[in-house]
Amino acid sequence: MRRVTIKDVAKAAGVSLGTASRVINANTSVDPAIRRKVQDAIAALRYQPDAVAQSMRRRSTRTIGAIVRDITVPALASFVQAAQQALHDEGYALLIACSGDRRDHELELLRLLSQRRMDGVIMTTAAEDDAELAAVRAALPMPVVMLDRTPPGAFDALLLDHREGMRQAVEHLLRLGHRRIALITGATGVHPARARVQGFRDAHAAAGVAIDPTCLRTGSFTDQSGFLEASALLGRPDPPTAIVAGGIDMLSGVLRAIQARGFAVPRDISVIGSADTDLAMLASPPVTVVRWDYAELGRAGARLLIDRLSGGAALPPRQILFPTEFISRGSCAPPSRQHC
Repeated sequence: MRRVTIKDVAKAAGVSLGTASRVINANTSVDPAIRRKVQDAIAALRYQPDAVAQSMRRRSTRTIGAIVRDITVPALASFVQAAQQALHDEGYALLIACSGDRRDHELELLRLLSQRRMDGVIMTTAAEDDAELAAVRAALPMPVVMLDRTPPGAFDALLLDHREGMRQAVEHLLRLGHRRIALITGATGVHPARARVQGFRDAHAAAGVAIDPTCLRTGSFTDQSGFLEASALLGRPDPPTAIVAGGIDMLSGVLRAIQARGFAVPRDISVIGSADTDLAMLASPPVTVVRWDYAELGRAGARLLIDRLSGGAALPPRQILFPTEFISRGSCAPPSRQHC
């Protein structure tokens, strides 16, 4: 079957080839009545524009890349879904890639997105201070919005106030009487872990309570890291009386370690999670969390990119700091007498 062309559309609508082209390319100079005739012809003929040819003419693919650690993490999926909808409303498609927080994979994805001529990228990064990653990001011929990261360079960024959220969480535990509080989080080379550690220290300093340095565990945001670090802490002769899982995917690992030790929450140990996941809400008891709205970040990230692509390339870098919220539930209680 012969493919319908723009010439067929122009003939059916009774207009010139140039007029049909202007309608297809959303040129606002066409009279509304003529525009409707062309659109009716497009619908009747089921004409599909050649996306490759359009992108070459416009020097735009109308495609945005998104690099996240793991799309199976519900909070990150919420971010991507909200960004995708906001971009779709503006005529952009979203191409999603997962880096697994692997430096080599991230480098490969950045080069691939550049070759595919994305119009922009929303991304996280495994390491803010990695020189090669920084060089590849800086060379991208497109605007970049960083997700909860502050690498060097002139990038727009969406940041969460993890420091304040962690301060509130630890203050809550200190008020309950806990003095050996553990924080398990990612490597401090990225903003979320660094800010959480700062909030952890802020709360202890304000209360005049010394931190046991062996209770501060930084390394990875994965659930497996949560399990291993919590297992090591709970196997000590002097285990912590409370654990804060400082990463959106870490709570499941921490709870598995607690269950494996035969401990009960909050009788034997108090627990605080990060992000309000189904696990946190449906656990028994429900888990106290520091939460935020990832969908709001997704919409804001899309808006920042659209602003850049709509003539805002010369704007100075913008950072938006989103609040976190402390939600108290049944997973925290005063430490048991055996720990006092």
